[in-house]
Amino acid sequence: MIVIVDRFVGEMAVVELPDGSTVDMPRVLLPEAAQGDAVSITVDGDETARRKQRAENLMKDLFVD
Repeated sequence: MIVIVDRFVGEMAVVELPDGSTVDMPRVLLPEAAQGDAVSITVDGDETARRKQRAENLMKDLFVD
């Protein structure tokens, strides 16, 4: 998904979504963005799988029979 940085308000970034609506995002998530920048938001499937596997391993270690 591509969003456009509309403006910054304090510690929040107001971004425009593809449907024209706007939402607030913490500014810290867009450290290098400036007003008017197009920002790509993607899901990293590989990282999600690694984190899920790590969580499952921790749960197995925690609840050993």
